[in-house]
Amino acid sequence: MLEQVKLTATVKAAGCAAKLSPSVLDTVLRRLPQQIDNNVLVGFETSDDAGVYRLSGGLALVQTVDFFTPIVDDPFSFGQIAAANALSDVYAMGGRPISALSIVAFPEKGALEVLEQILRGGLAKMGEAGCTVIGGHSIRDDDMKFGYAVTGLIDPTRIWRNIGAQPGDALLLTKPLGAGVISTGLKQGRIPEAAVSAATAAMSRLNRDAAEALTEIDERSPGTIHAVTDVTGFGLLGHAREMAVGSVVSLEIEHAAIEYLLGAVAASREGFYSGGLRNNRQFIGDCVAFQPSVPEEFQGLLFDPQTSGGLLVALEAAGAEPALSALAARRVSARRIGRVLEKRSPLMEVK
Repeated sequence: MLEQVKLTATVKAAGCAAKLSPSVLDTVLRRLPQQIDNNVLVGFETSDDAGVYRLSGGLALVQTVDFFTPIVDDPFSFGQIAAANALSDVYAMGGRPISALSIVAFPEKGALEVLEQILRGGLAKMGEAGCTVIGGHSIRDDDMKFGYAVTGLIDPTRIWRNIGAQPGDALLLTKPLGAGVISTGLKQGRIPEAAVSAATAAMSRLNRDAAEALTEIDERSPGTIHAVTDVTGFGLLGHAREMAVGSVVSLEIEHAAIEYLLGAVAASREGFYSGGLRNNRQFIGDCVAFQPSVPEEFQGLLFDPQTSGGLLVALEAAGAEPALSALAARRVSARRIGRVLEKRSPLMEVK
């Protein structure tokens, strides 16, 4: 039964590529009234990865919710990736996840074995993270969706935000790019199994090790880490733009310094571009300048929606090598991909 179900073929868009266009979200969120609560330390105003609510002087909650359509065909792997993706927002803020509520949308006549394996995969990854699933909600839906609302704990004085990058900072990225083009090609049955396995392994990996390595650096040299965000549905450049705008800086990125998933460059060259990638490019294309030497396939990959992607980190340049060493010690595949500049036009440049 499980082998007969090709999950990615049951939905129009896979994983975080199914997100609403950033231009749509930007338009709507700007119209909403601001909420006044002095205990809200991080809200939705700067498009941060999660919200933070102060409980006391030394303790706050960090909360997020994330769910999406199947990004791979294997149900157990889909559950794992959905869990890793939801947990990532807490790690990106510097928090520790403690509990989660599951969100399930499943076809009324869908195979129960498939649903069981999705839930098992999610539980396995949540267990790995030390995060307890304490309930959830489910609805009937022709398009399968799965994810979690996650609650974590955080020190209010040690919150990582997606703003705060400073001129002279180095930029690090802790996972390879290309999950979106691979999943789009997978829907068409045109991606080698080795590439699917590599993408699945990367998306299933928790960002916990990366966050712990960065915490180690920040504790050793307080103030070294200036801004952190995870790279998901808006692609590397979409999330980099949020960091640049919120920090009032510009960014320079070296496309050749970035690590790409096995088969990702070939998939991009074949044009396996999702609607999410096109939305990202339409929304932020005017904010980025590509040098003529950057091939089109690499340009596409920088707009590619990622699911359970890595952390994008802006930190003091002197801390870059110690951070890379700490990340490598935890077997995190991190690269130094660029630098932060004084604000100028264009907002971002890729060379």
